[in-house]
Amino acid sequence: MLDDRKRILVIGCSGAGKSTFARRLGDTTGLPVVHLDVHFWRPGWKTTPDDEWAERLEELLAEPAWIMEGNYHVTLPRRLQFADAVIHVDLPRRLCLARIFKRLLWWWGRTRVDIAPGCREGFDWPFLEWVWSFHREVRPSVLATLDAAPPDVEVITLRSRREVGEFVSRVG
Repeated sequence: MLDDRKRILVIGCSGAGKSTFARRLGDTTGLPVVHLDVHFWRPGWKTTPDDEWAERLEELLAEPAWIMEGNYHVTLPRRLQFADAVIHVDLPRRLCLARIFKRLLWWWGRTRVDIAPGCREGFDWPFLEWVWSFHREVRPSVLATLDAAPPDVEVITLRSRREVGEFVSRVG
């Protein structure tokens, strides 16, 4: 389990705990952690133009070792071409939403460590709708992409907080 893995993707719905999990895994393995949100967003929650984002993603993927966390399911097939392993944090929608609200309250008006500078935490109804519909609208595509992952890519799915905690304990 992850013994010689140097390029690990951490994916899942927003609020699943990907950033925290990736940091814990990075502390345990010594691998550098890449938060895709830091590279995609610009101050004021402005998106990076598609061509610049594609170029930046290629630069990140070319690095020899990383734990790369983030949704960006459209780029998942490309990221799988570079990954040694994928950890899919596949937690229930209600837990993801509860964590989003907790994060909103905790970071209100401030910028989180896993997001681009100048992106302050605040209420965003379209984002909450996206999280609500993720399991129905996005997750099936993610699962299909993981099913088609290259055979040398280890795919690990964690479906509960307990499984997440036990996994980090076993790796460490």
